[in-house]
Amino acid sequence: MRYELFISLRQIRARKFQTILSVGAIALAVMVLTVSQALMVGFTGELYNTTVNKLPHVSVSPQEGEDYIYLYRTLIDEIDKIEGVSAVSPFFTGEASFRFKTNSLNAELKGVLPLQENNISAIETDMVEGDFRELEYSRNTVLIGSKLADKLEVKLGDSVDVSFPNANPLSLRVVGIFHTGSPLDESLTYTSLDTAQKFYNVPDVINGLSVRLEDFNRDRVIAAEIKKTGYKAKGWTETNPEILRTIAIESTSNNVVLGLIVVIASFGVVSTLNLTVIGVTRQIGMLRAMGATISGIRTIFILQSGILGLLGALVGTLTGVVIALAIGQYEIPAASSELYGGITTIPIIIRIGDILFIIVAVFLLNLIAGIYPAQQAAKLDPVKAISSR
Repeated sequence: MRYELFISLRQIRARKFQTILSVGAIALAVMVLTVSQALMVGFTGELYNTTVNKLPHVSVSPQEGEDYIYLYRTLIDEIDKIEGVSAVSPFFTGEASFRFKTNSLNAELKGVLPLQENNISAIETDMVEGDFRELEYSRNTVLIGSKLADKLEVKLGDSVDVSFPNANPLSLRVVGIFHTGSPLDESLTYTSLDTAQKFYNVPDVINGLSVRLEDFNRDRVIAAEIKKTGYKAKGWTETNPEILRTIAIESTSNNVVLGLIVVIASFGVVSTLNLTVIGVTRQIGMLRAMGATISGIRTIFILQSGILGLLGALVGTLTGVVIALAIGQYEIPAASSELYGGITTIPIIIRIGDILFIIVAVFLLNLIAGIYPAQQAAKLDPVKAISSR
């Protein structure tokens, strides 16, 4: 063992109270950072699950000046051949008025091919009553969201009157109720593509295509490829920029605050080492008199800073992981769960990469923070240091 490391460890053990305070300050900051990062990643993942995964990654609309996509089967075949596309679903959508007894509300009526649409939005997993695929087997049927069902006071099997200006009025039987935990539960309904075309009195046409990708981060690239066919296409990052904006704002503010916490804790180590330099002035002079080099003295104090930082980071991350896992077990009350989009437990995601990054970053930050007191110790004159009291 090199003498610099031996002396560093001995100084750390000799000043137990100062060591505990320094390690504790860093550990507390790292613990907060670890828990906050796990919460941030968890809520970001939950946000993607409840929004991006329920949305088409790319939306295709008619050519400029057109209201409909006519040869949509050919277009679907072309889009299917693009690398990275996993599913394509045609739809015809428009506004409609739903009436049941004395209750009446407007909502979007979306005509789809059930199997293809399920590959896009996984609506089948959100069904709380009925069967999504019954749209495929039964004529004049509809699926409605849970909040819309509550407001209309309809139940499974009831028939609702659907009308709209310039549309053919229909009576649609409710064959399913879905719950996504989003505003769609009040504003969206599903019917078969044939029924929607009959209601809006249009021939075999659609007014949009939903595209799902293997990697939703490539939405703009795939949208650019689809545009080459002559049709308009937009990725989810263009149609829903508020999702990215929300994540960016939360992430930036979170990182700034936590970064300041770690920096403050690191300066606590600097203060401790400065006090140490004052307390061991004579010992530093004796080491210099015995042949210790300036770089050796500097190394001793930088090592102390690094060791304290590493100990604090390890203790803090371990404590933070335990606390984060405990928080993840907390069940959100049913009333509050509705408020947060159907989340039943606090979402926690602990990534090994984040833990390693935090440990390395805190360790390096404390090494850098230790440079100043190390430099002050190395500059001490050995004669004056030995004669000091």
